[in-house]
Amino acid sequence: MTSSVHDHPLNTSAFALPANLSAKADPELIAADERHFAAVARSLEQSIAELSDSLDALRKAPGGLGREAMDRDAEIHRLTGRLRALRRFGLDLCLGRIVTAEDAEPVYVGRLGLTDAEGRRLLIDWRSPAAEPFFAATHADPMGLASRRRYRWTGGRIADYWDEVFTADGFEGHAALDDQSAFIASLGGNRSARMRDVLGTIQSDQDAIIRAGSRGALVVDGGPGTGKTVVALHRSAYLLYSDPRLNQRRGGVLFVGPHQPYLTYVSDVLPSLGEEGVRTCTLRDLVAEGAGALPETDPEAARLKASAELVKAIEKAVRFYEDPPTEGMRISTDWSDVWLSAGDWAEAFEAAGRGTPHNEAREQIWDELVTILLDKLDEDVPEELFRKALRHDQELVDTLDRAWPMLEAADVVGDLWSVPAYLRLCAPWLTPDEVRTLRRADAQAWTVSDLPLLDAARQRLGDPKSSLRKRRHDAAVAAERERMAGVIDNILAADDDGEGAVTMLNGRDLRDSLIDESALPGAEADRLAGPFAHIVVDEAQELTDAEWQMLLLRCPSGSFTLVGDRAQARHGFTESWQERLERIGLDRITMASLSINYRTPEEVMAEAEPVIRTVLPDANVPTSVRSSGIPVVHGAASERDAILDDWLATHAEGVACVIGDPAFEPRPRVRSLTPTLSKGLEFDLVVLVDPEGFGEGVEGAVDRYVAMTRATRQLVVLTS
Repeated sequence: MTSSVHDHPLNTSAFALPANLSAKADPELIAADERHFAAVARSLEQSIAELSDSLDALRKAPGGLGREAMDRDAEIHRLTGRLRALRRFGLDLCLGRIVTAEDAEPVYVGRLGLTDAEGRRLLIDWRSPAAEPFFAATHADPMGLASRRRYRWTGGRIADYWDEVFTADGFEGHAALDDQSAFIASLGGNRSARMRDVLGTIQSDQDAIIRAGSRGALVVDGGPGTGKTVVALHRSAYLLYSDPRLNQRRGGVLFVGPHQPYLTYVSDVLPSLGEEGVRTCTLRDLVAEGAGALPETDPEAARLKASAELVKAIEKAVRFYEDPPTEGMRISTDWSDVWLSAGDWAEAFEAAGRGTPHNEAREQIWDELVTILLDKLDEDVPEELFRKALRHDQELVDTLDRAWPMLEAADVVGDLWSVPAYLRLCAPWLTPDEVRTLRRADAQAWTVSDLPLLDAARQRLGDPKSSLRKRRHDAAVAAERERMAGVIDNILAADDDGEGAVTMLNGRDLRDSLIDESALPGAEADRLAGPFAHIVVDEAQELTDAEWQMLLLRCPSGSFTLVGDRAQARHGFTESWQERLERIGLDRITMASLSINYRTPEEVMAEAEPVIRTVLPDANVPTSVRSSGIPVVHGAASERDAILDDWLATHAEGVACVIGDPAFEPRPRVRSLTPTLSKGLEFDLVVLVDPEGFGEGVEGAVDRYVAMTRATRQLVVLTS
């Protein structure tokens, strides 16, 4: 939904209520809103103009050096994001208003905060503490409110609104009282290819979780349709806004979704919340080989690779390549011959900093070798000259290559699957049968189960080209320093009196500060390598212990939001959340639960619940708050196309999905997905084909349950 204040001139009403809601168009009910929206429109135009001018000036200003340049870029990013949000919306920045029992003046809540030229607050940001009652107030706990009004926007104008009154005198002739029918009706609205905007209808149980603190791991357990994804996305935006410990300079927030169709589906949500600083990805995206990785076809191999213990074997696999030579060698130089003993080699290897990736530590070892050998010379030799000479000593370079080789993650992991003796050395707990199970002909035919090991290897090894890049960077810095020295010498030579601020250029520290090392050749940063200050994970019940290691590596603080449903775990989830998370290494765990199903109608849940109860009697099956009035239809698979044709002909809007029929070719507004790829999505109509063919046991039951509960209006079950 996009609109602009320019689309609706100030003399046009913000309200476009249909005829059946004419009573709500009474000027006594909406006149105050109309006046406020006129002020909002004026302020929006002014803010957009001022932001545009500020951005133009900032972009034309000199870039600066180092931190100054980074601050300028960050400010450009911030202003651009706000400008984009203001242009994306118009008056529909406003979600609604609240009136407190102590103050009759309404407070309007928006996606962003907005003030007029005089500094009067027109909209308060939805994430601010002052906005909390708009979402969290209930009749049991009104949080000081007298009334609340929520707007439903269509095409940039208000198509409906509903009022709630919390006190006996809250009506005061200025509220169009509704029961929950307007809200319930909105839940059944047509879906589309993108997740719809639901910020204005966040419920109190969801808001409490969105606003919870960020320390430790917060687990949000909830069944289908309870708004887990809504909570996860809105919490990401809320935390970045409210918690300075999570800002971009301290790592920011990473949002991990289950698959790419899901990320596409939710891609509009964070920008609509005024937040563009959250990084989003799937687990596959964390590893270069993820895009082409295939499912693991052998269940036993998948089980073995799911173990965190096997991931930790990567450490031993790398250490195998970190043994100093046990024999000394004579080094011939242009100045004299020097002896490099086995003890010298051991001393050099100890110089590798703890925690330094293997490939990057190689340069530290080389630096230490240079120092050791230089100290043994009888005469003073320039270090750079000596270092360059040693680079040409092929025997020395080859010996270091053998003792501490540059390694690729793919080679290390591939060797585990193709060299049984290497695997037994690194994972001695594996039985001979298990070693045979993990062996494969094509060592680098990557599967999804390999990704955690590849990730651990890459994190442990670092970039094999890092030392080459470091040498290039150091050479560039040296050349820039020499060039800058020449410039400064010319300035000093032109300074007649040799006094004043110009003489400060003689200082080495000031000379070095003039060199912007960040602008010189260096490593290309991996935007998903972390560390992140907080990670949000949706469908967290699916992660294996090995996959958890990928995320723990990227969030040393252990600050997580984990959203999931144990009943939707395809491979079973017999532990409690507490037990699972403590086992993989998290502590400070807080639990929250969602039990109200806002998405799936009663008719669908009545058929879905027995499906999951047969294998998981204690499943957290939520209670639906609405009925679609449309019974679940059962039929033959041969009726598939006729059912879809009829639905498309009678529904000009909305989306449908065929689940479980790979032969079906997608059409406009009708997708074709597997049960796994439908997870996290929702459709007006779901056509389920041969669900009994999804498999037996927990996996088959979970796939059927997930597929059935994607429907927001109608479910059709077809069998061959």
